[in-house]
Amino acid sequence: MTSQVSSPAEQADGAVVGEQRTAAGTKGVRRLDRVIIRFAGDSGDGMQLTGDRFTSETASFGNDLSTLPNFPAEIRAPAGTLPGVSSFQLHFADHDILTPGDAPNVLVAMNPAALKANIGDLPRGAEIIVNTDEFTKRAMQKVGYDSSPLEDGSLDGYSLHPVPLTTLTVEALKEFDLTRKEAERSKNMFALGLLSWMYHRPTEGTEKFLRSKFARKPDIAAANIAAYRAGWNFGETTEDFAVSYEVAPATKAFPPGVYRNISGNLALSYGLIAASRQADLPLYLGSYPITPASDILHELSRHKNFGVRTFQAEDEIAGIGAALGAAFGGSLAVTTTSGPGVALKSETIGLAVSLELPLLIVDIQRGGPSTGLPTKTEQADLLQAMYGRNGEAPVPVVAPRTPADCFDAALEAARIALTYRTPVFLLSDGYLANGSEPWRVPDLQELPDLTVRFAQGPNHALDDGTEAFWPYKRDPQTLARPWAVPGTPGLEHRIGGIEKQDGTGNISYDPANHDFMVRTRQAKIDGIDVPDVEVDDPDGAKALVLGWGSTYGPITAAVRRIRKEGGRIAQAHLRHLNPFPHNLGAVLERYDKVVVPEMNLGQLATLIRAKYLVDARSYNQVNGMPFKAEQLATALKEAIDD
Repeated sequence: MTSQVSSPAEQADGAVVGEQRTAAGTKGVRRLDRVIIRFAGDSGDGMQLTGDRFTSETASFGNDLSTLPNFPAEIRAPAGTLPGVSSFQLHFADHDILTPGDAPNVLVAMNPAALKANIGDLPRGAEIIVNTDEFTKRAMQKVGYDSSPLEDGSLDGYSLHPVPLTTLTVEALKEFDLTRKEAERSKNMFALGLLSWMYHRPTEGTEKFLRSKFARKPDIAAANIAAYRAGWNFGETTEDFAVSYEVAPATKAFPPGVYRNISGNLALSYGLIAASRQADLPLYLGSYPITPASDILHELSRHKNFGVRTFQAEDEIAGIGAALGAAFGGSLAVTTTSGPGVALKSETIGLAVSLELPLLIVDIQRGGPSTGLPTKTEQADLLQAMYGRNGEAPVPVVAPRTPADCFDAALEAARIALTYRTPVFLLSDGYLANGSEPWRVPDLQELPDLTVRFAQGPNHALDDGTEAFWPYKRDPQTLARPWAVPGTPGLEHRIGGIEKQDGTGNISYDPANHDFMVRTRQAKIDGIDVPDVEVDDPDGAKALVLGWGSTYGPITAAVRRIRKEGGRIAQAHLRHLNPFPHNLGAVLERYDKVVVPEMNLGQLATLIRAKYLVDARSYNQVNGMPFKAEQLATALKEAIDD
């Protein structure tokens, strides 16, 4: 028997498809088209691991998905406090989705702090699974609860499931030779098992993962698997969960191919490796650990078999200095950092501009200024990337738009750097770096040819007929200078930060030469071949929303909502921020209104106004979190109607 129903978890979004009940007395199964789940607890409760495992099984099942890990900057904030809450949000669906979701349908709260920190994001009717064992008087008072929210009626508008997760986990593991404290650590696996039952997630992958993770501690592996299975069985047998839910695979959302779930930092790492192989150059990373960029250093250090060399320097300046030296030596050179590190690297970036050597500066943006919000996202380094150096030191800027797009953006940044002999900024951010989505593994034939031709001998004839090597004699098409590997006979030349003479590379203080070199370096950047910006405008709209970087998902989701309600709005998204696509000015002229949503105070809007004299309107947010689609949709509708 199948009937149309509306579950409390989905009343707000209307995402229920139907309900199936089998034989009398057995639990029903409700079919949903999408679900948003948030796991929350202390930073030591394993919420990131729990969310990651649920995500991996969801990806293997074939759903489209998007994730939002959110954790404190402190290594270990005081247990049970609001600053110590760590969460992981996952949005998965049977169709194409773009964001981790605005509001969770399900919250798993491991303690009072997790409930208090996240309850404001939940719509009425959402399901809340709480670990009742942690709701002691002291724990509740620590976060400002005068009475138990589980008993005072404050949660009556939600579907509350009180579960003694800690007690049940300890009971499930009593046959193991573990202390109570050791057994309690597996409560996240119990919760994962319960949610896996609720949403019909595969189990084999998680059990295999646990065996591998604790291969040297088989008893711990067995205990975690037992807790995981106990959670699954609890969901199956308890009367508190009357139904489970099914979200079908997103069979129509993906083109044919081999897919895997991937985070932005991992995709970027793979993109750098692919670029080095396509260029037939060794990959060199000179880096200093900094959140949220450190994962790239960690990942690349695992791939020595692909000719990757990683150097963890003593500071940011040494990291980029080593990378620039590697570029001089003929490597595809990369340095990774976040905003504070970019400030420290600025002098060496200027040197790279002067030397005209290929160098990738990967900036995983975070909240600032100064130390700011290390684990929160922002896209406020655009003007620093554009102008954060002394003198006229233009640098191309490329920005990925989704976690999976970080792979392609890395290849594009490498193409520009190698073709035009210039440092290139790659601006990702914390939202993209830590978030994940399905990624189609490309065929090798799809990757661009990045082959580089090094200088092999003299390239200039002097007046007396003598052949010489001029290190700044340029390609007439790209204005790139030759790349001469040290040690090649006859190609000796000066390097350094003092201004070069055109052609010869000798030191020059001549005013006319300096003017010429400054304008030539700018012309080289202005002349970079980038694709035209594409405009999504099916209805002939009068208003355009223009975005860059990680705002792509929320903007696109908001545009879809507006169009579904009958509104007309166009959308364009920029990957290349310096130089801008050559058709951007013509695109902007077609619209009466241009709205630019950014996670800063209007940096792209400032550039657009200055270059194109367009009254671009900013819509800004700098709270450390990505935009919500509904929030953007409301703002864009107001802009259209204004």
